[in-house]
Amino acid sequence: MTTTELKPHQRELWGHPIGLYILFFTEMWERFSYYGMRALLTLYLVEKTTADNPGLGWLDSESIMLYGWYTMLVYVMSIPGGMIADKILGQKKAVLYGALILVAGHGILAFEPMWAFYTGLALIILGVGLLKPNISTMVGGLYKQGDIRRDKGFSIFYIGINLGSLLATFIVGYVGEKIGWHYGFGLAGIAMLLGLIVYMYGQKYLINVGNKPTAEDKKSDVSLVKLFGDLMKSPLNLIIVLLIIGYAVYAGFNYSGVDSWGYTALYTFIALVAGVMMMIYKNLETQVSRDRYLVLLLSFLIVIVFWGAFEQAGGLMSIYTKTKTDRTLLGWEVPATWFQGLNAGFIIIFATLVAGYWAKRKLKGKEASSLFKMAIGTMIMGLGFVFMIFAAAEYNADGSSGMQWLVLAYLFHTIGELCSSPVALSFITKLAPVKYASLMMGVYFAATGLGNKVAGVIGESASEFGEYAIFSGITVFTVIFGFLVLLLLKPLKRLTHGAEDNEREMHSDETEGFELADSDLNN
Repeated sequence: MTTTELKPHQRELWGHPIGLYILFFTEMWERFSYYGMRALLTLYLVEKTTADNPGLGWLDSESIMLYGWYTMLVYVMSIPGGMIADKILGQKKAVLYGALILVAGHGILAFEPMWAFYTGLALIILGVGLLKPNISTMVGGLYKQGDIRRDKGFSIFYIGINLGSLLATFIVGYVGEKIGWHYGFGLAGIAMLLGLIVYMYGQKYLINVGNKPTAEDKKSDVSLVKLFGDLMKSPLNLIIVLLIIGYAVYAGFNYSGVDSWGYTALYTFIALVAGVMMMIYKNLETQVSRDRYLVLLLSFLIVIVFWGAFEQAGGLMSIYTKTKTDRTLLGWEVPATWFQGLNAGFIIIFATLVAGYWAKRKLKGKEASSLFKMAIGTMIMGLGFVFMIFAAAEYNADGSSGMQWLVLAYLFHTIGELCSSPVALSFITKLAPVKYASLMMGVYFAATGLGNKVAGVIGESASEFGEYAIFSGITVFTVIFGFLVLLLLKPLKRLTHGAEDNEREMHSDETEGFELADSDLNN
């Protein structure tokens, strides 16, 4: 069969299925819309109602609180989004419906009434929950098992994500800050509409991926109902879960603040996840799988700590950039939103270099395990806040701080992200029990979301303790935490029972592609 006789889904461009580029542009425009809206969110909330471009005039702490809940829910909703695709719709339709909901959400945000603001946020949370986990799954489905091009395909997909993020912070950020917040939100909606059009046009190139699950597929899935049924038969584990839920109800009645019942829902969710985690451990049949599972749970803790610090970028650091940084460059004021684009720009510049460094280090037989990378990445990211300490000290002394501190902070944050984030998901896939692999992916997203909420809680406290104290605390904690992981590295590696040993045989360029492949799920 000649190339012209190939069916659409069999055709290739530059050595990869054309479907890859359909998903590339769909995700690029989705990330453009998401990061464009994210860049504006806290700044819109804190902008005074008397300004030329009025916002809502919220307090910094209130704005960061909402940001924390919003970014947490975006990730947590990936769990039901993945389950709906696995059991009902299939990934292809889940992405389509997610894109439609996102267009509606961003479109509604273009209107000024408060009902439109909250409705738009809710729809974006639901839309991302359906689209994000499933579009990445479809990328993998374009390649047969063992196809060496798969990792490089993910790397191409990853570029689309960061390109969308970079363009959004410059274009949407400028429009929102300089012309009108709701014009920026509307522009994000137009971008998502472009992504939807690309996706619908490219359906003929995606015939064999993401289809509706068969009856046999559904049978092979792990039943959460069964896990909860097992929990009811385990008195000790059930008591632990009920105690956490009891505390959740207490939180609802006694915590101050408008989000007290939000914490009730959060703690209840954590209790149920904890119950499922305990039952999975109890159901594992071998000591090797149980040991690996314990290390897996620790990796979730590292994920929470990392994102709890890193996600200050969209909250506390965003407000600090707007209100306390001298952004004048050659007589022109740089929009505050543009600084969030530094992360995506640095990723595009340094991703290959960082991945190549770790690949060469592994080939030389030096320590380059996933836990080592995650610990080092957390420490490097934490050290980026040293520059924010300098910025806060300069502001306290002079009434403003220089832009160079932000640039250096984002540089270190990005290097730390490239060391830690790309390998985290890959590491989870190596340690997760096979029958619970999909569920562990969901828990990974939940951990990422919880990290985002932690970031919001930390950012809120800046109004009480000040930025200098918050940035100092983050630096000290992340460095000490990373150092503790390094101290425990040898016993933890023993508990993995050689899960990563066979990787030393991989060629460096293959390793590089693999490490880039998985970081897309964190962005």
